[in-house]
Amino acid sequence: MKLVVGLGNPGKKYEATRHNAGFWWVERVARAAGVKFKPMARFHGEVAKVAVPAGEIWLLKPGTYMNESGRAVVALAGFFRIAAEQILVVHDELDLVPGSVKLKFGGGLSGHNGLKDIASGLGTPDFWRLRIGIGHPRDQAVTERDVIDYVLHAPRTDELAQIEQALVRALEVWPLVAEHKLEAAMLKLHTKSVKGET
Repeated sequence: MKLVVGLGNPGKKYEATRHNAGFWWVERVARAAGVKFKPMARFHGEVAKVAVPAGEIWLLKPGTYMNESGRAVVALAGFFRIAAEQILVVHDELDLVPGSVKLKFGGGLSGHNGLKDIASGLGTPDFWRLRIGIGHPRDQAVTERDVIDYVLHAPRTDELAQIEQALVRALEVWPLVAEHKLEAAMLKLHTKSVKGET
């Protein structure tokens, strides 16, 4: 693992919204490691560097809006010659309930504009994803506008507490992720997720 990208929208207006769950997690990783994010125009966002036993890992918060996240990822990955399979993208996931968190490699993009732009920029969807459940505004008449409004608003208090628990669980497997022991991280995370959901 060489690069961990937290997805979100920049600015105060969006920092508490569901769509910024990826930012929330990488900020926790940085805090736990005692490092701070710094703006770097070359990489179109804020970056931090974490020392791990296997070397160093870049943390990135794109400074573009969500649907242009690929610009920052491609800039940093290209500069440091980081392959797609060495990248973890942390993002909000409509298809998972609040409190759920899953790790996966490649696969579909679930209509997520940030993931779509990154896959387009890298030329492949084959990168790791840490999916933080935020739930879905499901009903028979839900429109795309309803979904956009949902992700761009703050979660309810009870939802936020559940999302916070998921972030903590994901942070517990960070040492495994940092060592690129993704299968072990998945097993530990998913076992805990299942216990938490029953």
